[in-house]
Amino acid sequence: MILKRWSENKWVLSVLAGILLGLSFPPLNLSFLNFPAFILLFYLADKCDSYKQLAYYSYAGFVVWNLIGTYWLMMASLGAGIAAILANSVLMTIPLCLAKFFANKTKSPILIAFLQAAAWVSYEFLHHQWDLSWTWLSIGNAWSNFIGVIQYISFTGHLGITFWVVLSSALAYQVFKTRQKELAYVAIGVFLIFPAWSFVLYESETKKGDSDLTHVAIIQPNHDSYQNYGGMSGLTEVVDSLFALTERTITPETELIIWPENAIDGFIFADSRTALRIADSARVWNKNFIVGTGLYKTYQEDTEVLYRGTLRTGEPYNVFNAALFVDDQGTISDYEKGNLVPIVERIPFVETLAALDVFGWVNWGEIAGFGKGTRPDMIETKSFSSPGLVCYDSVYPSWIRLFVQQNASFLTIITNDGWWGDTSGHHQHFAYARLRAIEFDRWIARSANNGISGIIAPNGAIIQKTGYWVRTGFTGTVENSTTQTFFTRFGNWLSLLCLMATFFGWGYFTFTSRKKE
Repeated sequence: MILKRWSENKWVLSVLAGILLGLSFPPLNLSFLNFPAFILLFYLADKCDSYKQLAYYSYAGFVVWNLIGTYWLMMASLGAGIAAILANSVLMTIPLCLAKFFANKTKSPILIAFLQAAAWVSYEFLHHQWDLSWTWLSIGNAWSNFIGVIQYISFTGHLGITFWVVLSSALAYQVFKTRQKELAYVAIGVFLIFPAWSFVLYESETKKGDSDLTHVAIIQPNHDSYQNYGGMSGLTEVVDSLFALTERTITPETELIIWPENAIDGFIFADSRTALRIADSARVWNKNFIVGTGLYKTYQEDTEVLYRGTLRTGEPYNVFNAALFVDDQGTISDYEKGNLVPIVERIPFVETLAALDVFGWVNWGEIAGFGKGTRPDMIETKSFSSPGLVCYDSVYPSWIRLFVQQNASFLTIITNDGWWGDTSGHHQHFAYARLRAIEFDRWIARSANNGISGIIAPNGAIIQKTGYWVRTGFTGTVENSTTQTFFTRFGNWLSLLCLMATFFGWGYFTFTSRKKE
């Protein structure tokens, strides 16, 4: 009796679904809880009398999900973290209301399930495309540590996992609702076919010859992100600390030295004393560097770029979260982070707001935050090429695809996950890199200021891994590759198909409903 009463309670259904979804993500890795969670959500959608009521009740569950999965956001910024959790939960009600819409408009259980899965994939895909994008709770990310069952994302991208989970759950709910034996076979088949496909694709990495390897040294300095200059006296001491650890780590075979995001804890020019010091060491050691730093960039006085301010010389300037590339000849170039955390790193839609402010009432450039990079620049040598993907960049497959299409031979990720403390955040961020390895068939070298740093193979296997909040460095090898996966070549084909199916399904049912009226 009590169980039945709870199963009829909309608040219980919503919050329980949220708890299950929250627990499904790393570091708990209870990914299979995705399935009962979505079944509960579809049940909730059926029990609600209107879309407004569904949004009202489901919002509580989505807040619980966001809170369990991303509570650590509040460690970096309390206000921004709370705002992100509440706002993201609102957006999640949209695909669930679409799921109810499709269930109300057709009696075909297979069509209902397909359109419900397409709607959720469409939501995640579109949520990745705008200035308020937040990719962290994509369903596929919950499966990042189960690499044996997700190898097919080299064809579909990680949103293929979302499609599998939601489609399987929707079919299971339709079986529960209709009691159709034939539909149960379809549901079981869909549930099994994607993991079976992955098991066929999954195989151990085979080492290539030494000529195909790049020897890397990954540095984890463990500087305190909550103190200026990591608690040191200034940039000179910061760089001294980095070089001391690097010198103890590198070997004669080392070709690339990787320092993490914010390794240079401040803003420098590419021709500054600090940058030139790194260039001198690169020449003397005959080694290449990827270095995380804040970077000043100047413009011509007549620039149309939204800039932060002007120097004493009158030149407009911006500041970037960047990677500095220094080759073994001391030549310096850079990459400017292309995907910036909304509010924390850059004001969303700031260019649009500046354009609308025709009277110039607000200095939008001054308050915009970091400048936004637009080019997939890499360090390129005779033996390898690799990006210096900065932190949030690493959860945007469409952005990373640009580098791989330009023949990045392996992927380098630099990050500073120390802002979040010893929470779920750094576990999740490291795990999500495994998805990128599989999607693009690339080795990954990852340097994190406080951890977790490591080397990941193209099938997502962890080859080396550090602890968290440890000062350390290690050497290893990554294989250079020129292969291009189906996802690299054709990109978001599945997401676009789902988007078209959702749009046309909504349009068709809306049109036919009005015609009947």
